Amino acid sequence: MLKNYNKMKRSLLGPFLFIFFVSIHNFISCLNAAVLLGIDVLREENFASLKGKRVGLITNQSGVDSHGVPTRLILQKAPGVKLVSLFAPEHGIEGKIKAGDEVPSHRDRLTGLKVFSLYGETKKPTQAMLKNLDCLVFDVQDIGCRSYTFVSTMVAAMEACGEAGIPFYVLDRPNPLGGLRVEGPLVNPSWKSFVSFIPVPYVHGMTVGEIAQMANGRGFISHPCRLYVIPMKGWNRSMVWQDTGLRWIPTSPNIPREDTPVYYVVTGLVGSLSGLELGTGTTEAFRLIAAKGLDGYRLAREINGLNLPGVLAVPRSINGLIGLELQIDPKTPANLTALAVFLASRINNMAHPSPFQRSSVAHKNLFFKVYGSPLILTELNTYKSLQSIARKWAYDLNAFLLARNSYLLYPSKEIILENKIPIKKAQKVKRTEDSESFN
Repeated sequence: MLKNYNKMKRSLLGPFLFIFFVSIHNFISCLNAAVLLGIDVLREENFASLKGKRVGLITNQSGVDSHGVPTRLILQKAPGVKLVSLFAPEHGIEGKIKAGDEVPSHRDRLTGLKVFSLYGETKKPTQAMLKNLDCLVFDVQDIGCRSYTFVSTMVAAMEACGEAGIPFYVLDRPNPLGGLRVEGPLVNPSWKSFVSFIPVPYVHGMTVGEIAQMANGRGFISHPCRLYVIPMKGWNRSMVWQDTGLRWIPTSPNIPREDTPVYYVVTGLVGSLSGLELGTGTTEAFRLIAAKGLDGYRLAREINGLNLPGVLAVPRSINGLIGLELQIDPKTPANLTALAVFLASRINNMAHPSPFQRSSVAHKNLFFKVYGSPLILTELNTYKSLQSIARKWAYDLNAFLLARNSYLLYPSKEIILENKIPIKKAQKVKRTEDSESFN
């Protein structure tokens, strides 16, 4: 009897200790946080903006306060607020559904509320979904790259709210890439898609709240809405995620770490092409790249020969292929989108058969949609410097930077100029010989 009692006690103690240590970790993370999120500020204001309203919430597992508490639980318990329904973007309310897979509508296990899918038959809330709501709230962590679909979901929902005549609230969050990195091409209107939904650069340097203001103010949507942004406190444009003191929650299965968005910019561009190993499905997603026939040693030498501060390429065996691992300082002044195009060009020329040749028409079209147009074809067959690649975007980027000024919410505490800031060279790692294991 005593033996069974001790066994039962141990079985109960394990979950208790787990919850205890997770709570301590979240508490310490909050103490170290330099930034108050939009949901934190809303709570500081005693939820005044939402008092007396029936609320719908677009969110997922990344929608949490600085303590790590889900926003949907906070609003469900908020005094005077009636949380009616939830809406899930790509990857679902818990962020576990694979990229591109449809998200089903279902019942949320945390709140018991109905979850409407915004990544399936419809990507925009229907009027029936909004019928019993007084407002719609958006609280989802974006990664700062245009091809990631969360901002597309937000803008489509804003248009639906404009049509329905109900207000839209954005609980703002940091851009993990910071507010100063602006790179890459804009979108050709004929190539607009859900991975290039609005005319902003591939890397736009804006928070979701700022993008919402710009989309509403510059006619990115046909029916502007009554928009209210709850801004953060303590964030400035020079801050990347590591500066915020906030705990990173994976935004989707392939964005597992706080530095993954940096790598996504560089290798995610070619993610739709066939025959590439990018480390997806592991904690090293988008840090790795390999393809049949690719000489990782030669490619690593070429990348390192560019002498980009804070960027290092290390040859590595990946699933039986010799590719490379990238190590990138999040504050590198290097143009990461230009590096992405350079990398795509070199892989296309070095690998046999080339990933572009191996890809179906549908996959090629997705590649063009991510870039924003088929103009990248001219780069794939040539060997150009990063400067010459970036030069093609300069006119459009200057116009965009001028246009976005009216919608920025946060100051710049420092000005980052290319090759003018001290960036530590990425630390070299030992070459991994085990081609089958990813940790």
